[in-house]
Amino acid sequence: MTDHQVTHRRAFRRTDDYTPGTAKVKLVHEALPLPLNPTSVLIKVHAISLNYRDANIANGGNPWPVIPNGILCNDAAGEVVAVGEKVKGLLVGDRVSPVTDTEYISGRELGRSWLAADEDGVLADYIVFDEDKICKLPDHLDWVSASTVPCAGVTAWAALKGMSIGQTVLIQGTGGVSSFALKLARAAGLRVILTSSSDEKLQGMKEKFSDPPLLTVNYAADQAWHEQVLKLTGGVGVDIVVENGGTSSLIKSMKCTRRGGIISQVGYLGKQSPNDLAELVPLIIDRRVVLRGINCGSKYDMEDFCAALTTTQTRLDDIIDSVYPFEQAETAIQYLWEGKQVGKIVLRV
Repeated sequence: MTDHQVTHRRAFRRTDDYTPGTAKVKLVHEALPLPLNPTSVLIKVHAISLNYRDANIANGGNPWPVIPNGILCNDAAGEVVAVGEKVKGLLVGDRVSPVTDTEYISGRELGRSWLAADEDGVLADYIVFDEDKICKLPDHLDWVSASTVPCAGVTAWAALKGMSIGQTVLIQGTGGVSSFALKLARAAGLRVILTSSSDEKLQGMKEKFSDPPLLTVNYAADQAWHEQVLKLTGGVGVDIVVENGGTSSLIKSMKCTRRGGIISQVGYLGKQSPNDLAELVPLIIDRRVVLRGINCGSKYDMEDFCAALTTTQTRLDDIIDSVYPFEQAETAIQYLWEGKQVGKIVLRV
């Protein structure tokens, strides 16, 4: 059977059983959504990268509604194996990925449709999408590296917009977005301060990104970690924060951001409570901080990011934590849920 004759796929769907110790996903064999619409393409998936939101959704912690028993994951790299009769911009053999929010094309759209939440995701060996929801991937990246681009990569790219050479960025954590942001910040000539609750993880990142020496802060060892950040910047504060914690860390992030600086809110990894935000309004006024939400990025952002990767021939091997076979999706999701990774976890199909 040739690829374009495939009519069924393997996919991991959520069980929606959030009891600790129970299976979070189930491997199913199901019919593909065929025949193709005139503007749709069939993609053979080669790699899928995981994000924290995947583990969060699988464990019932997503702050937004999700469809029942949906297919997980929003990051996949694959090749086009069949196209609809009216597809104009893609050919069989093209290396592609769907965008994370299929309604976020130019950045001006009013709606949203997140893969793995508002619609089925990409944790499957074949997927079908309309061509206007798809981006071409850089040719120089292998499948594993290419699969990390759509969500973590584009989120980091969007979060660092507006930065200039010589400025200072505070990056929280050592997960996928944070590792990507660190790599991009270094490439852009920024000074980086990295935080983590693990000295072991910080040491590992210091060794991986040793030139120039990486500045680090353990936020678990010192509750006043924002004061350490201020000291590292001579009391001025950082120019931008890639903020991952949410309400649990936002106020301290604001306190160590320079007046007129930027906070890019990319995640909500910490315990969320509105009680932590009592100082929000006075601080945002006093420090004139620009607080911007980063909902990954648009299709145009992804195209720009892929163009930058191609132009610079940037490789992403050093932000890959581990690679699992497709069949071990649940093991990989649990590993991510426990926060053991430094960088990206990828499933090879």
